[in-house]
Amino acid sequence: MSQFTFETVSKIVCEQGGVQRLGELARSIGMTHAFLVTDQGLLKAGLVTDAVESLEGGGIKVTAFSDVLSDPPEASIQHAASAARVAGADGVIGFGGGSSLDTAKLVALLVRSSQSLPNVYGIDIAAGPRLPLIQIPTTAGTGSEVTPISIVTTPTLEKKGVVSPFLYPDIALLDSTLTVGLPPAVTAMTGVDAMVHAIEAYTTRLKKNPLSDALAIKALQLLYANLAKVIDNGDDLDAREAMLTGSLLAGMAFANAPVGAVHALAYPLGARYHLPHGLCNSLVLIPVLEFNRPVAEAQYAELGRAIRPELTDTSTALAARVFVDTMRDLVASMPFKQTLKEAGVDQTDLKSLATDAMNVQRLLVNNPRDLTVDDALSIYQVAF
Repeated sequence: MSQFTFETVSKIVCEQGGVQRLGELARSIGMTHAFLVTDQGLLKAGLVTDAVESLEGGGIKVTAFSDVLSDPPEASIQHAASAARVAGADGVIGFGGGSSLDTAKLVALLVRSSQSLPNVYGIDIAAGPRLPLIQIPTTAGTGSEVTPISIVTTPTLEKKGVVSPFLYPDIALLDSTLTVGLPPAVTAMTGVDAMVHAIEAYTTRLKKNPLSDALAIKALQLLYANLAKVIDNGDDLDAREAMLTGSLLAGMAFANAPVGAVHALAYPLGARYHLPHGLCNSLVLIPVLEFNRPVAEAQYAELGRAIRPELTDTSTALAARVFVDTMRDLVASMPFKQTLKEAGVDQTDLKSLATDAMNVQRLLVNNPRDLTVDDALSIYQVAF
């Protein structure tokens, strides 16, 4: 067995209605003035009310920042960090989807660090320190509440990552009651996103390890068994909790065994067309699985057997093929656009998208099969 290193958050709380304990949790890590990072939609929907009341009930001052943008631009994150400094906050709480959680991580870092945001893109460049940080996801998809990664859209419309152990929060709080209002399309996109995290963590080339494998398998089983349930009945709290747990486990897995070509090809789509990240992953997932299958067949077979027990005694080739077909059928059944064309992508952009994807070498080096710009173009063409 090869040697490996595994890191994750120090505390995870999974509890229906757990947001009502937020004040207690914040006090436990020394917060007295919380900077709550969320978005306008959640604020207007009243979803942050219980969080704010719990914090204030615990004697913690709250400054809410609700100007988070999708695929958070560099300037937006810098604005949030400046607002936190001006407010004098001594702790940060991320509340929402991946964009809010990613923004919160960087706010917690930038308020205390002497480094500027453009100078910390990359792996292990951010030096810290940071403010105390709690992350509360309202979607079951990104796993950002347990990853040391924040993705930023630069002024040149590139997606760059800040990757550092300093971005792990002190506490990740999962409360399935916060996810019941998600529309079916958002539930579907984020659910497939989480499944992609599990699949790519399991098949990653450089840092695959026994812990990430176990987490990825369990994550995929939970997500596959419950995604259709929560789309059909968004009020099923137990299924919602299973989805949140699966998303978290997948996040823990890919934080240590990084993702590959699905994400690398999804990033240019999100940056250029501002499509939801989960949708971008879904649109290129099946062509990437087919591209990788010749070299990842054994691993795809293992994933297939994990979610389809009837494949236990079948050949590796058959189990791998059924796995890819199962994912194809699942994506096809989801209530979102199914092709790049339907999503509004211009066919004349495919070559430049392929070129942009090749710049995401941070992720492509993890893919089980080497990918050229011509391969990337072919995948986009199939997805179109």
